[in-house]
Amino acid sequence: MRRDPLDVVVIAYEGLCTFEFGIIIELFGLHRPELDPWYRLRVAGVDEGPLKATGGICVEVPFSLRILDRAGTIIVPGWRSPDAPVPGALVRKLQKASREGARIVSVCSGVFVLAAAGLLDGKRAATHWRYAAALAQRYAAISIDKDVLYVDEGNIITSAGSAAGIDMGLHLIHRDFGATVANSVARRLVVPPHREGGQKQFIDTPVARSEGEAPLAGLLDRLRETLSDPHTVDSMATSSNMSTRTFARRFKAATGTTPHRWLQRERARLAQELLETTALPLDRIAESSGFGDSQLLRLHFKRVVGTAPSDYRKSFRGRV
Repeated sequence: MRRDPLDVVVIAYEGLCTFEFGIIIELFGLHRPELDPWYRLRVAGVDEGPLKATGGICVEVPFSLRILDRAGTIIVPGWRSPDAPVPGALVRKLQKASREGARIVSVCSGVFVLAAAGLLDGKRAATHWRYAAALAQRYAAISIDKDVLYVDEGNIITSAGSAAGIDMGLHLIHRDFGATVANSVARRLVVPPHREGGQKQFIDTPVARSEGEAPLAGLLDRLRETLSDPHTVDSMATSSNMSTRTFARRFKAATGTTPHRWLQRERARLAQELLETTALPLDRIAESSGFGDSQLLRLHFKRVVGTAPSDYRKSFRGRV
């Protein structure tokens, strides 16, 4: 039986993490009449209901774990505790779904459910930075990346702390429907389609932005509006009234990457939008997105997006 990734099941359980659960409902369960087809979301209960959730809320769940036998995407929105055992029935359903090609997704502490099912052995995974040490100690076969917001291992996707579930969800929407639709959903949520930096910027205590770093926010907006222009580290530093060395250091601290890589990523995103929404030839898209020529467009697009521009266009142009 072929599993359709647009058939989404989100797991509910006693002690349900309501914020993580709400993120999944908002991203995949909200009716969006302007986007057709869209996801078909159902909720499956691990325990018999009504289920008590964080904040004193009670949740009535319409389906049992049986519906996991048909789901194409299964999402575990947190778990009641990293130390809480995972029911054998849930483990078996997840293992079966994974063998049959379903996508298995976790948010925050939900990674412990996937780990208990053995789905992360030999793979990279993300979780909240507070849980990274415990996960590593308990499951030595998992390579844990405690800096990133999410890890995509094909049909296994794990995200970091609670709000990183939004980043992960937008990434899945991007995978399924392309950049234009993901950007549209992000605008509806009033969030960026891609957050700069990873978890590292949030570990222990948040660091207030200094006056010297404040110009970066305006600079990033200006760069996005002028991606077709030539930009260098020197020119960006000058416009920010910083030395090149200071600028490069503060840029990395603010975005988690170098100015050059940030530019290539933003240019690739613009190229994605143009490939989806226009019939422009590759040379014109290369010029408009700042790559200069189609050869450089192909090189950097493949590195950032993971596929060739022509193949991306075939998959996503006019899909929705």
